[in-house]
Amino acid sequence: MAKATKVKQISFIIPNRAGLLADVTAAISAAKVNILALCAYETENNAYFTMAVDNTAKARRALAKLDIKPGVEDAVAVEMPNRVGQLQKVSRMIADAGINIDYVYGTTSKGRTSTCIFKTANDKKAIKVINQ
Repeated sequence: MAKATKVKQISFIIPNRAGLLADVTAAISAAKVNILALCAYETENNAYFTMAVDNTAKARRALAKLDIKPGVEDAVAVEMPNRVGQLQKVSRMIADAGINIDYVYGTTSKGRTSTCIFKTANDKKAIKVINQ
């Protein structure tokens, strides 16, 4: 069964360069902040980062040392069994409630659970629907 919770995520766009991911993660690690989920990619020489972390205030202070000023917003973390069809079930629940999913990113391993971070048109309602 899936379990949804509210999380804070940080996002920023900066010019891409070799070593950027290493520098960003080094700053966050040095601040003793754990990255819970990460989406990072490059388009037209810009690096786009969105990540859920266990302490947004500390992460923002750490990134400020690199002249990065991330925005912070709420999102929905959904922990679900690591089995075929679980993401489909959760996304169907959200869709059936009439909630648009803006984006999703996630992580899994060979363990029993996977976690996806959803940004929706109505995060509060999405959490309620998933947890019922």
